[in-house]
Amino acid sequence: MKMGLTIAMLLAMLPAASAALAGDGYVVTADSVRIHYTDQGAGEPTLVFVHGWSCDVSYWDAQVPVFAKTHRVIAIDLAGHGASGTNRVTYTMDLFGEDVVTVLQALDLKDVILVGHSMGGAVIVEAALQAPERIAGLVGVENFQNINLALSESVIANFMAPYRADFRNSVEEWVSGMFAGGPGTELARAVSADMASAPEDVGLGSMLEMMSWYGSEPIKRMRKLTVPLMSINADIPATDVEALKSIIPDYQLRVMEKHGHFLMREDPEGFNKVLEETLVAMADLKKPKKHAK
Repeated sequence: MKMGLTIAMLLAMLPAASAALAGDGYVVTADSVRIHYTDQGAGEPTLVFVHGWSCDVSYWDAQVPVFAKTHRVIAIDLAGHGASGTNRVTYTMDLFGEDVVTVLQALDLKDVILVGHSMGGAVIVEAALQAPERIAGLVGVENFQNINLALSESVIANFMAPYRADFRNSVEEWVSGMFAGGPGTELARAVSADMASAPEDVGLGSMLEMMSWYGSEPIKRMRKLTVPLMSINADIPATDVEALKSIIPDYQLRVMEKHGHFLMREDPEGFNKVLEETLVAMADLKKPKKHAK
């Protein structure tokens, strides 16, 4: 009798457990690319994590299980990255944004907070412009420090020349210098080697599109946003807060000092605390404001 009760209780719990640990899923975009995502936890708002250039969902491994205790958490492999398809012709920021929106639509997600690291900042802006009715706010991580940046075609071509000549070694050298502890740390070596192993055509194509977007598009695109944006950045380079507030009045910046570009990997506990503070601040924007008598 006790055994039967125990089994019944376990069976009753299975649907809830399955929802909390939904695992991996796939959707197909309009241009026929298979997009991989993970889905864990329950609770609002839903958080959707978007990785940066030549990264994947694993870069959020220290965030997903923590925030899945209180939120539904989605992490997405953009086209050409991780377990997603590599059959796209051009890897533009707006098409990456469409990858995100395709997942949101498939899961019918609303009131979502998008969290985008590095290149992922441009991606979440594009996603928010495509599906503002599904998105409640954006959190940029290590991006938008200078939205007035202008990069000519010649500057971009000169920057990309060594990557076209020797992709793997150039990426390793570039990425390994992005860590506060220096290029010789175990984390710097692991991340730089991982990113250098990306498919070269995807890496070069998305690098060109990323630089073109960040070098000319931020203000034009971000002026069209109808959702709040906040940032979590390192202190170097400094973020031009006034420029951001001039187009997004409720913009807020939280700085993690003496950190490098991969905040969520270098200091997971510290980053998670700052992200939680940012989510609280985002929620506060929705609360009715008290008017002075």
